[in-house]
Amino acid sequence: MTEQETIHVADVSEGIGGDATAEPGSPVELPVVDVLTGRSFITGKSGSGKSNTASVVIENLLSNGFPVMIVDTDGEYYGLKEEYEILHAGADDECDIVVSPEHAEKLANLALEQNVPIILDVSGYLEEDTANELLLEVVKQLFAKEKRLKKPFLLVVEECHEYIPEGGGMDETGKMLIKVGKRGRKHGLGIVGISQRPADVKKDFITQCDWLCWHRLTWDNDTKVVGRILGSKYASAVEDLGDGEAFLMTDWDESIRRIQFHRKETFDAGATPGLDDFERPELKSVSSDLVGELQSISDEKARRESELADLRQELEKRDQRIRQLEGELEEARDLSDMADQFAQALLGKAEAPYRGGSGRSVASEERLNQSGLGEYDEGPTGERMDDGGSTSEGTADAAGIADTEAEGEASTARADDGEGGTDRTDGNREGSAGDETDGPPAADVDPVTRSDVAEGALRFDDAIELGTREAVIDELRGRIEALPELSRGMLRHYRREGVSDPVAAHIDAGGDGDAGHAYSRHRPIRKAGLIRHAGRGHYAYAVPDLIREAYADRLDEPAVRETVREVETAFVPTGERSYPPDATPEELGGGDAWTGRTAERPADEGVGSATEEPTDGTIEEGDSSGRSGSVATDDGAGSPPRTGRLSETARRIAERGAAGSEDGSDGAER
Repeated sequence: MTEQETIHVADVSEGIGGDATAEPGSPVELPVVDVLTGRSFITGKSGSGKSNTASVVIENLLSNGFPVMIVDTDGEYYGLKEEYEILHAGADDECDIVVSPEHAEKLANLALEQNVPIILDVSGYLEEDTANELLLEVVKQLFAKEKRLKKPFLLVVEECHEYIPEGGGMDETGKMLIKVGKRGRKHGLGIVGISQRPADVKKDFITQCDWLCWHRLTWDNDTKVVGRILGSKYASAVEDLGDGEAFLMTDWDESIRRIQFHRKETFDAGATPGLDDFERPELKSVSSDLVGELQSISDEKARRESELADLRQELEKRDQRIRQLEGELEEARDLSDMADQFAQALLGKAEAPYRGGSGRSVASEERLNQSGLGEYDEGPTGERMDDGGSTSEGTADAAGIADTEAEGEASTARADDGEGGTDRTDGNREGSAGDETDGPPAADVDPVTRSDVAEGALRFDDAIELGTREAVIDELRGRIEALPELSRGMLRHYRREGVSDPVAAHIDAGGDGDAGHAYSRHRPIRKAGLIRHAGRGHYAYAVPDLIREAYADRLDEPAVRETVREVETAFVPTGERSYPPDATPEELGGGDAWTGRTAERPADEGVGSATEEPTDGTIEEGDSSGRSGSVATDDGAGSPPRTGRLSETARRIAERGAAGSEDGSDGAER
């Protein structure tokens, strides 16, 4: 191909803007190179002949073997297939091949490397985004390949105002077309933009064009564009142009000519339908090899889409399963919270005063009575010690309990008296503002009977599989872990000794012998319900009872012990855990020390004359080791035997306090 090769597309016509040097009817020829590599704009109102002009130019190029690609927005260029072998690619069944953005590179290869003319029909895509993406990818591939090939090639874009609008809102496709208009010429890539509204096309594109065709325009906005570019006389004359007539402006000869374009020779699929029957012409088909290459891409795409559909279906199933599991987990959490609240409610009931009791269940009251500790409510001299370590007068005469037989008779009389328990409790509350009995006054708490707890236990049994046992353990461990360190040490003392007093527990835990300090650090344990008043200023380890009461005494003892061991991991060292916290007198060897009777203290203890003191749950001292009468246990780790007695130092300090109280001195003095 040489630069002198031209195509004959029109003839000179008469009227304003005619070529004065040429006679009307003289041929108008366009240089092929300028058409293929240049930038052009063809405009005119509907029916003025702009699409016919584009088709005439394309027919002349195809007849001379020059490839083109037509971006068809209305599906009207397939009529070219009546005469030429041209690949019709788009989204309709009428197309030779259905294509997508995945075909862009292959389409560019066919056009540039195999000289295959292509109609890229975007009219059949239901989604505008898909059509835009397809065009964007194809133009990108053409531009990139032309940088290497440098082969003259023409891209024709119908309705270009949709891609490169004047008013803004241009997307990536429009920006790519503008890039081709500005820089494509140097690579050999030309572009023709076609629009019926020049006022709506971006002026940056129009002003870059090498040749322009102005068909008939009537709207003021459009004729004003003609006036600004061609001049005022052309703005007026453009309204009177006939069908197919146009003003042709070319840069290569710097002329403006009024010409009449030829009629296209192929089927006019864009013509307005008439009353006659529509007859579709016989169209030429392209090589099956070309379609096969594109079809392989379609098949691969279909395979990937099928795999993606399968993966999406599988993902949806997993998402449904995840949502199901999340729902089950949320339900389990709700049930766990319900079980936890229920366990706390049961534990709260277990700590409340029962009818005829002092904050203990019927079962625990019976156990304390059997050990001889349940009948004592006062100190050894008729005084009571509050949490602050102060004393207050009681109602019992010290002499009235000196004799154990008289005490037994008094206990029997009080037990037989229907109001004795209540009077004794009320008397104790009146006798000391700092009473150490568990729970708030009876007027503030609704009494809970054994039948109430049993009824709750039926619901508790239903919830036990939902984590209630863990809820009870967590509740008690939480109470223990909230205690100050020294208070936990005192709780270990009560656990080890069974029944003891605050001062001895305080000393054994590493504190001093000050009663005020002892009762201050004793208060958190008592308020947590972990110990209970056992009579005459002594307290008993209550964790096993709490667990029994939580189950309304329906839990067997091995299960109780197992639960206790779980709770005690919060504060009992490993070496001490084998010692039973609720051992009975028989398990610890029996003896008078557990009968509730007073015992003579040996004269060589260095404390003074023997005095009577109430049973505090400790084992009577015999030999110099202070361990006689106890049952030694082995924790399996080679640790020394353990007993239920107070430590030596704690016992002596406690006895001094008791002796001082009998002499009328402050039990807290040292």
